[in-house]
Amino acid sequence: MIAQGSIQEVLNRADIIEIVGQFVRLKKRGANHIANCPFHSEKTPSFSVSGAKGIYKCFGCGKGGNVVTFVQDHEKLTYPEAIRWLADFYKITLEETERSPEQVQQQQSEESLRILNEFAAKYFHQVLLNSEEGTTVGLPYFKQRGFRKDTIEKFLLGYNHEQNDEFFRHASLQGYSAELLEKSGLIKNRSGIYHDVYRGRVIFPIQNMTGRVLGFGARILKSNEKAPKYINTPENELYIKSRVLYGIYQSRQSISKLNECFLVEGYTDVISLHQGGVENVVASSGTSLTEDQLRLIGQLTKNLTILYDGDAAGVKAALRGLDMALSQSFNVKLVLLPEGEDPDSFIQKSGASRFHEYVKEKKQDVISFRLEVGLKEVGSDPVAKSKLVNELAESISKINKAEDFALQDHYIRETSRKLQVEEAGLVNLVNKFIRERVEQEKRLARREETIPEHETIATQQEALPDLNTTTSDEQQEWELVRVLIEHGEKVYEGYNNVADLIHQRVDPDLFEVSLARQVYDSYFNYINVYHQSPQTSYFTNYPDQQIQQRMISLLHTRNEISPNWSANYGIETLSGEMNYMNEADSALSYFELKKIMKMQDELANRFLKETDIHKITVMQQKIIELKKAENEIIKKHGTVILKIAGKR
Repeated sequence: MIAQGSIQEVLNRADIIEIVGQFVRLKKRGANHIANCPFHSEKTPSFSVSGAKGIYKCFGCGKGGNVVTFVQDHEKLTYPEAIRWLADFYKITLEETERSPEQVQQQQSEESLRILNEFAAKYFHQVLLNSEEGTTVGLPYFKQRGFRKDTIEKFLLGYNHEQNDEFFRHASLQGYSAELLEKSGLIKNRSGIYHDVYRGRVIFPIQNMTGRVLGFGARILKSNEKAPKYINTPENELYIKSRVLYGIYQSRQSISKLNECFLVEGYTDVISLHQGGVENVVASSGTSLTEDQLRLIGQLTKNLTILYDGDAAGVKAALRGLDMALSQSFNVKLVLLPEGEDPDSFIQKSGASRFHEYVKEKKQDVISFRLEVGLKEVGSDPVAKSKLVNELAESISKINKAEDFALQDHYIRETSRKLQVEEAGLVNLVNKFIRERVEQEKRLARREETIPEHETIATQQEALPDLNTTTSDEQQEWELVRVLIEHGEKVYEGYNNVADLIHQRVDPDLFEVSLARQVYDSYFNYINVYHQSPQTSYFTNYPDQQIQQRMISLLHTRNEISPNWSANYGIETLSGEMNYMNEADSALSYFELKKIMKMQDELANRFLKETDIHKITVMQQKIIELKKAENEIIKKHGTVILKIAGKR
């Protein structure tokens, strides 16, 4: 297990803006950064990251957390794995306490597939560079492709011995079970005998955005009509072909920095472009673009440029995924390379400078490209022309009309002119496809509404309640907690700071929400022990998951006492840096009013039972004073009278 001190060092060092920025293209907006959410599809940013508070929150899907939970959720890692990933990123050496055999077994069970893939990738890489067979058979292939040693190391390229079970025997000696090896796709069982799947092949490890090895692609070197040229890892918990892009780990920073992603087909295209100085490139490995692949790219940029080598069948196959990109508001461009060239050969012959010049000259938008390719094919065939009109109309319909009206209008006019069809008729056809899509979405929505009731209830019970669903009284208590955590150390006239103000003037027994009281007590217990206020990160990294998630949601929401202060009462909040004083006063007024009303109730009960005239007079005077204090609070902070009065 990882020592607590090491975990704290990681939490202290980890910068959430830096880490999230490795996976998502962030834009500065006010005090925070925003982006399209990496956890669900969206066209406008609702994902907010606060560097000062060390938290993120999506106001679309509700996902929120700190730097550790982001790595956990994004990379599907356990808590210890996420800590190790962050430690590796910041070059922190973790101190680990001794683990019991049961803990070791449990951890190996959870991480077994990842650990095996990392082991296999390093093994194949070492075989390529250090074994006799690797240097005489595997390495010459990569050198023939023009790959330098630093490029080979950058992509962790490898080679597997031609001997039938060399890798299997080596992995078995390291303690990897045959069952796990077979599940990973590295070996196969034939008639009770295990064989290496990648024997005699060069290896291309396929990594996710953080560099974790998900699977492998392997190319045969000897001519063999019975064996496929390339084979891939079979799909498992880690490797799902439609969700991976080759080169995303090596390219992510360049894609984000340049705000453009080149998409190619094969492994060697990516590697050659990187070596030639074009590093913002990934490969779909021969598949049509999928929604999950677009989501990966969309985290880094919305500008997608696809490079084709001119093969007609390949171009048509790839074009099928582009409607999806248009519907997700990607700015899609296409470049057709010179005949007989692919990205690999073109960059090696021409270099990066000529590559960029050519791309700039030949880059076309997807509709114009389809028009050009389609017009060459249809000729004077009216049936083929009608089919092309329908295909283009369907593609144009995928463009978000609300966001890109001018673009959609431009494509309609261009298509109408070049295909010589009536513009009005084309508009009707585009609208027909839009209506059909809307109807299909409605049908899917209705189908989702038929989910059995007990499943819906189970989901709701697992989720933490949103602050927006809490009662008014609960919101007031959480508002005080938020002010305490965010502004506790700030100055307040007449007191040491805001925390001192709250501590002196709030009766904690008035808290009705136990979790809010727990956070309140934890704050002041920290001060008693360390003689200083806790930082925000103390609560956003809190060991109790319920408190941690509540704090993240709370601190990423501006919880005003009422959304209608100005409209209903004419009360304006203080602006700028002084606003926290208004927030502190407002939060306190709720508790002070609650205390006054509690005292009024107690006096009223005593008043009804009291017979002593002198005591009755004193009580009446006290009730008047309390009523006056109540009215003063209501006059100053009218909104807080709200629900409490309804309880009386």
